[in-house]
Amino acid sequence: MKTYLDDDRSWRGRTITVRPSRWYASVVLDRDGFVDTLHTRGDDPELATDFIEAAERFNDRATNRIWYEGYSGDFFTGASARSVRLFTPFTHVEAVREALRTAELDQNYQALHDLSEQLALPVDKWLGPGERELLRGTDFSPPPAVFLRFLRAQASHRGLRLNGRAEAGSVWVRPTLPASQKRLREAFPDRYPGWVDHWSGHVEPDDTAWRPWVGGREQDLSRSALPVQFRDVPVQRADKCPCGLRRGGGFDSEHPARHAQWAFGVQVPKNIEFPIALAVVTTQSPIAWRRLAGRVGQLPRREGGYDFNSWSHDMGEPEETPEKFRAYLLQDDDHVVGYLAAHDTDSHRWRELAKDSGHGELDETKRPCIDMIWVASTYRRHGVGRLLLQALADDFGCTIADVSWSSPVSEAGEHLARRVSPSGIWIS
Repeated sequence: MKTYLDDDRSWRGRTITVRPSRWYASVVLDRDGFVDTLHTRGDDPELATDFIEAAERFNDRATNRIWYEGYSGDFFTGASARSVRLFTPFTHVEAVREALRTAELDQNYQALHDLSEQLALPVDKWLGPGERELLRGTDFSPPPAVFLRFLRAQASHRGLRLNGRAEAGSVWVRPTLPASQKRLREAFPDRYPGWVDHWSGHVEPDDTAWRPWVGGREQDLSRSALPVQFRDVPVQRADKCPCGLRRGGGFDSEHPARHAQWAFGVQVPKNIEFPIALAVVTTQSPIAWRRLAGRVGQLPRREGGYDFNSWSHDMGEPEETPEKFRAYLLQDDDHVVGYLAAHDTDSHRWRELAKDSGHGELDETKRPCIDMIWVASTYRRHGVGRLLLQALADDFGCTIADVSWSSPVSEAGEHLARRVSPSGIWIS
């Protein structure tokens, strides 16, 4: 349905079009060709600020009304010089079309403001403090489950916890303000202009109707309870977590997941079959295995503060390397909990650990060399490191004492070396 606002019914004229959808209609003022014509004449085609504010206010009230009636999708609102789109309940289409025509031709925006008032919902009343039962047909019209879903979204937008329940012909609500949301709004008043705390410290009157118990979890166990008291005390915290990530000033969404990997290991992807405990990944292995080794190699890199990942073969096609780079992955409970990266080399010097002596003469015997060894935090002190070392020595056909260690050896690495080879170790 299209209405022409100008005598010129070509592409240069302005039109109002009604585009129906399942839940609402879009009433669109199209000024595209009209704006181009004004540009060529040197006139200003921009919409008045009052027009834009009236359109935005209407859309805010109307979209709330459409969600209230059951729509669960999103809206992309916005008014520009070329187009104004108003999302409209079907019952108000004709009135909105006339209001839009009046606003464009007469610069009279009162009709849009009046329609906004008609569509406004008493959300602040519904989400006020206190336990209450809202009755269908008296307080609201949609089915209770639909109405409760709408209220939950509105409460979340306001930072409230709803504590709601839908019944056959009513909805019980008890909005409350979490302490974290209260602190957030008090700390940043510019983000929440006009916000007033109506919920903290609210006390229910003695004659308040309480929602009936319907089974399941015990209900109303906090009735007449005293509020929790809070104290602001200085908390000393390290800038760096033991897992290697630095703690930021706010919420760090990455840290919990990375810390869990550091503590329990990296979960084996679903596209990898890991039938037994130990896997040996080489530079010629499938890319999924090489990438898994690279993911695990990031954990000791962060924890130790190293510049580079000890496994750098998680990209490109399979290739053979003269040094025979390889990674030993130990799996438990579908997580990689142990990691050893190694290669073969022929340059070593002996170091006696008991005397903490310097390095001895150069030895050019080919030996397996440990580039990095790492164990998930909860598996440490359980022999996992020794198990990985033994697997490396067995593959090469030597003893653990003949395995070489990359320099410098970390404090944890030296502790392991003293246990497996007390007399000394080879250093590469």
